[in-house]
Amino acid sequence: MGSGAETVASSALDHVTQVEVATLLVSRRHRYEGRPADGALPADEEELRDRVSLRAGLGIVGDRYFASRAHVHASVTVIGLEALEDVGRSLGVALDPVATRRNVFLRGVDVEALRGEPFSLDTGDGPVLFRGYRPANPCAWMDHEIAPGAFRAMRGRGGVRCDPESDGVLTLGPAVLRTARPVPVGV
Repeated sequence: MGSGAETVASSALDHVTQVEVATLLVSRRHRYEGRPADGALPADEEELRDRVSLRAGLGIVGDRYFASRAHVHASVTVIGLEALEDVGRSLGVALDPVATRRNVFLRGVDVEALRGEPFSLDTGDGPVLFRGYRPANPCAWMDHEIAPGAFRAMRGRGGVRCDPESDGVLTLGPAVLRTARPVPVGV
């Protein structure tokens, strides 16, 4: 995107929330293929990252959904850790967030409030503009990989499918979330 579009978009994002980028996941291939009873494919060693590069309209460099036409408006999935922790408590398990296979794990904001909204995340290398689109609905694999009942418990708390609208970098640690209107803190 050109700098003019970024300036206009970022100037409308005047509500600031301090958040934490707690986990970044880049997966070169889909691990949950076939039937859950057959088990997931092994994880790649390089999935968890300290830093990811994003490209406008394409997604996270190196991720399985990067530049995938089938995942237009869904190349990056952002999820809230507080929501996942609540799911774990309701199921009585210590939930491994990475098992959800989302890309950006935030602490400190109700991520579900970002559906349909423009927002930016800045971890220190400049803001990355996003547009939140649809919910990231859980799949039946959640009952197998997390705990029985996780598929149902994650409904409405599975995160938001997004597209980056600018190139940029996200790193682990404190971040500034900018939105067009106030969003609730982590739920």
